[in-house]
Amino acid sequence: VQLVESGGGLVQAGGSLRLSCAASGNTFSISAMGWYRQAPGKQRELVAAITSGGGSTDYADSVKGRFTVARDIAKNTMYLQMNSLKPEDTAVYYCRLWGIQETYWGQGTQVTVSS
Repeated sequence: VQLVESGGGLVQAGGSLRLSCAASGNTFSISAMGWYRQAPGKQRELVAAITSGGGSTDYADSVKGRFTVARDIAKNTMYLQMNSLKPEDTAVYYCRLWGIQETYWGQGTQVTVSS
């Protein structure tokens, strides 16, 4: 399985970005997908997750009400809509896929929010 993130960039505080994570390869056994982020000097943290069918989602408290995770099953793509961005949202954002026995990571995409 290969995961490719896109959509990162530089945005002013209060702005929006939409990240995409395209999955390819053996995607028939997806259990769930999620977005993580890692800021300089900090541990990687879970931002949002979504089950394979998209019926259940979960969010970190710090992004609830501002971020929305979604999946397009036909396109094998997961999205993260980020609104009302804050400087503390600045980080490298990673896509993660949970299979039945393995997990996979994307290469990450940088999100920078200026004040």
